[in-house]
Amino acid sequence: MNFDEYRTYDATGLAKLVADKEVSAAELLALARERSAAVNPRINAIVRDVPAAPTDEVTGPFAGVPFLVKDLAQDYAGLPTSSGSRALMSLKVAEHATVVQRWLDAGLVIFGKTNTPEFGAKGITEPEAWGPARNPWNLDRTPGGSSGGSAAAVAAGIVPCAGANDGGGSIRIPAACCGLVGLKPGRGLTPNGPVTAESMHGAAVQGVVSRTVRDTAAMLDVLAGGEPSGPFAPALPDAPFATAVGRDPGTLRIGVRVPSAITPHPDREAFAAVEATVQALTDLGHHVEELPEAPFDDAALAKEFLLTWFAYVAWEVADAKARTGAGDDKFERDTLIMAALGRATGSVDYVDAVQRRHEHTRRLSAFFESYDLLLTPTLATPPPRIGEFDLPVPLQRASDVLLKTRTTRLLGFTNVVDDMVDKNLGWVPYTQLANITGRPAISLPLHQTSAGVPLGVQFVAPLAGETLLIELASQLETALPWADRVAPL
Repeated sequence: MNFDEYRTYDATGLAKLVADKEVSAAELLALARERSAAVNPRINAIVRDVPAAPTDEVTGPFAGVPFLVKDLAQDYAGLPTSSGSRALMSLKVAEHATVVQRWLDAGLVIFGKTNTPEFGAKGITEPEAWGPARNPWNLDRTPGGSSGGSAAAVAAGIVPCAGANDGGGSIRIPAACCGLVGLKPGRGLTPNGPVTAESMHGAAVQGVVSRTVRDTAAMLDVLAGGEPSGPFAPALPDAPFATAVGRDPGTLRIGVRVPSAITPHPDREAFAAVEATVQALTDLGHHVEELPEAPFDDAALAKEFLLTWFAYVAWEVADAKARTGAGDDKFERDTLIMAALGRATGSVDYVDAVQRRHEHTRRLSAFFESYDLLLTPTLATPPPRIGEFDLPVPLQRASDVLLKTRTTRLLGFTNVVDDMVDKNLGWVPYTQLANITGRPAISLPLHQTSAGVPLGVQFVAPLAGETLLIELASQLETALPWADRVAPL
């Protein structure tokens, strides 16, 4: 097998070749490593090697398929999990994360860890620790974040599928930037242990980015289910998720909304992505209705999301300092700003923001009494350029002075906060809803911009809606195939 052949198969297809003894696991790993050697210096997707020596005795539904895990919340025993931070570059972990162990048990051959922003705190992947990951569709643009390295590796053909996770859009944003399928499972369906019970009060979940719906479904079958140290045992469907691929979803009623309170005037490409999807859905017999307003208070949700996000970053920094003895010099400026804002948040305000999540959940639940799914763009703009979100020099200097003099309480009187909010959420205002409410959501690669870069669309489902999302995604994949598109890298 050569690379051109390798690239045509998804993970499910490669696993069948191995099972039928048409190719060996060692051959596939060699092809993946050769592709990585050829393209990774340009996209900076893989930041750490993982020792891998596959044998023909490996078993499982994905036996022998090369795979990558994210260098954040996907611990590999004996290696550091840097979380994109210089503070954690050398701190080795003692045990596999549950999801990593499940991937290994499924026969996947893990040979590397992928790039991520510091603590996964941005929708772009430009950490100072590793340098920026780049989008294979256009090297000047971001592959998104925080699972940007995984998405770039899949889009570049290194692997057909890679580990990802999502606390505010970190599976769906990079999938949308790189022309991939990105399913965020509902809260609690996939495990976060054994070290952590729930991340970000359950808002963050584990999953993958892939090229095909059947890979996404089969990988969810591998990951889904509780663990002995977990907080609860999630309900599982009567049949495997993979059986939903190719099954008719029936006639669906879908509400669509493009403008948001954060971004009232999205890029025309975001409208184009949704318009093309609406036409495809209509042709398939579904009923699609434009919503006069969002089915939740998106302005309030964004504010509450960022308040809790900054507090979580403050905890991440404090925890990394406690474990390593690192000083402020081991963290990025933006991370220290977010942490300072988090520390300035009162405990009552923090709990209040967490409690108000239920208001958004109830409003979304009321929406689902009339509609089966919510459709939005995944991104409000095409993937931004590398470095586009760097703080302007005057704001860098101002924030450095405030951080150095420990007068960060004054940050609220500068443009730093507004600048960070606009740049962090302005191009991705749609994805936090599913995390805050715990609902499943999927980004599908149904649009490419006039400049030839992907811009995905998002479907949000009610509780336990993963099966419905897979059914519809499979139907759209058949109607508008995307897996054979190849990034021009």
